[in-house]
Amino acid sequence: MNISEVAKLTGLTPKSIRLYEDKGIFTPPGRGINGYRIYNQSHIEDLRLIARAKRAGFSLDECKLLLSFAHDPHRKSALVKDEARKKLAQVKAKIEELRLIEVHLEQWIAECPGDEHSQCPIIDELQGNDSE
Repeated sequence: MNISEVAKLTGLTPKSIRLYEDKGIFTPPGRGINGYRIYNQSHIEDLRLIARAKRAGFSLDECKLLLSFAHDPHRKSALVKDEARKKLAQVKAKIEELRLIEVHLEQWIAECPGDEHSQCPIIDELQGNDSE
């Protein structure tokens, strides 16, 4: 199977697939006489796992770890669960950070007159000219 076929089957772009290969996230495919990559079903399964893990917020390094768990018949589900818990904690922290940003932006918007004058409390605060 060539890279464009694999891309269609996995929902990834050829560029992403090449990147994941270059970074050693999955076992690289063999090459044909013409030098083109030849993918098999195992590559598709690995790339689907990577794609799903990326959509769940896992980094490429975390995807590599999850893939190693998937290939290990002696893995302990507790280790996989720990990785998922770590990711959940990171996601919750990011959500809290985004909520604080939201509150700050709402405050700036409420304080800014948004008129034709040059005075702007948003710019003043970004420049550190606030009274804090």
